[in-house]
Amino acid sequence: MFVDNLERGFYRLIKSDRCLLLVNFDVDAICACRILQQLLKNDNMIYTLVPVQGIQDMVHAFEENCEDIKNVIFINCGGTLDLVDLLQPVESVIFYILDSHRPYDLCNVYSEDQVRILGKIDEDDEIPEYNDIFKDDSSDESETNEELDNDESQRKRRRLNEEDIIKRAGRREWSEKRATILFNYTQYSYYGKSSAMLMYEMAWSMSKDNLDMIWWAIVGCTERTILDKIESRLSILEEGFLQAHVSRLSHKQGTEDDKPQQQSAKCSLLLVLYRHWTVEASLRHTVPTAVSLRLWSLRGEQRLKELLAEMGLPLAQSKQRFSAMDLALRQELRQMVEKLAGKYKLDTVIGTSFTLQYGYKFKYCASDIVYAMLALMESSSKEKLPQRCFLDASDCLSRTKKDILENGVEKAKLMLISIFKTAQAILQMKQIKSAGSFLYIIISDGTADSLVFAHPYPLMMLAQFTLKAYVDSSKNRRASEWPLVASSIYNAEERLCFMVGIPPVCEDQPRSLFGRAFEQAAKNTNCYIEADYFDTTIIRLKIEERPKFLDALAALLA
Repeated sequence: MFVDNLERGFYRLIKSDRCLLLVNFDVDAICACRILQQLLKNDNMIYTLVPVQGIQDMVHAFEENCEDIKNVIFINCGGTLDLVDLLQPVESVIFYILDSHRPYDLCNVYSEDQVRILGKIDEDDEIPEYNDIFKDDSSDESETNEELDNDESQRKRRRLNEEDIIKRAGRREWSEKRATILFNYTQYSYYGKSSAMLMYEMAWSMSKDNLDMIWWAIVGCTERTILDKIESRLSILEEGFLQAHVSRLSHKQGTEDDKPQQQSAKCSLLLVLYRHWTVEASLRHTVPTAVSLRLWSLRGEQRLKELLAEMGLPLAQSKQRFSAMDLALRQELRQMVEKLAGKYKLDTVIGTSFTLQYGYKFKYCASDIVYAMLALMESSSKEKLPQRCFLDASDCLSRTKKDILENGVEKAKLMLISIFKTAQAILQMKQIKSAGSFLYIIISDGTADSLVFAHPYPLMMLAQFTLKAYVDSSKNRRASEWPLVASSIYNAEERLCFMVGIPPVCEDQPRSLFGRAFEQAAKNTNCYIEADYFDTTIIRLKIEERPKFLDALAALLA
């Protein structure tokens, strides 16, 4: 059941009772949660927040906190699962799903009582008709029960008459058609509208939005662009919507209060962390520049020096922290890059960027916040629990906790350096293997940066960078049509590894077939996989079973 009017069909209904918020470990979910928390706080509403990393976490969190709870809100989790069957709630509990993962589970879509999906039906979702998937079998059940109650019918086989044959043929035909429809519907996994954007739109419709909320929505949308979760057309539409609200709220703030907070969206350089790093390091670790200059090679290093020289940026200045550079060079950096964008294929690093400035000192791009949050979220260890990392990532969005944000920025630099070094080694040593219908890379254990890739997001970013670099440098015309699978060690003691699947570079709309493919390959090989993540393209499996699993995947996709 979809809820179009979020104020009337969601927010007003949860006001009277304590809510349980189950929030996935991703930036968009955290941003959506912060917007909702702000609204709940303003209305003095009580809630319990539990971060969940996977399906088992979600089940345990619900079981531990379900007492006296009538409303459970799932943020970027639960939408692709049959929640009523999985969690077995009492009839009075209502589930509200705010999830950007697609496709939705059809039991959630057609539930009329306990499950409510926040937002409108998207045309791209192509949800099947109810009668094509669900069928009333009460008549069949009654016939079966009559047969069981009759002793004589148990001893003698009932002769099939013409009517029975037609009924069975009809049921068989319907079942085959249903299986085809379900396969086509669930074949690809992809992302829908940003949850943070949806929460902001609700706050705006209630006239309760502010600059903090629009900034959180911007950060949530930016994460989806950085991780290639959505097509460029949607990101441009979101950008225009957000820019209009930034202008409106900035003007309103300037007339109503004197908070030292400024937000703007203007043409800028889309280089990673360049305001908090050196220009040379930022150029090196930004994926479009690293790919266009081929910085993993010696010739690429030479081209980077040539670029800096033609820009008129002295090498000493380019290796200084951006804030310590000469003021004139800082102000002219964008124009320097624009002049040479055509020659060095750097057009993609010039675009609209949202920035936030507190007072006169702190200035951040939305992408800076995203990288900091990703780095903090994926920094869990034996000494630091994932829940603590989640809270640190959430604190990056607070105005008063700049030390946590700065720590996140420093961790993000280390993460990006590890990704670049590992990708460079893979490309130079030609470790990208072809399985015929897809490419794959395996990051060996024991390397200096292997611990970084014991988390899903760094591994996903490495896979995306490596695939783009391979396609750009490959002489094979079909390279852009191949997806990529990346695998790294998850837990060396338990002999478990990660595996993530990345869609091909050529696809405008990023849809991945690896979710269903992983599931089918596991069935074909009797491998046990832990598909515990809400993103079905991320799995865990035994290291010793990885070779035969990849072989089965290659045979399946051939």
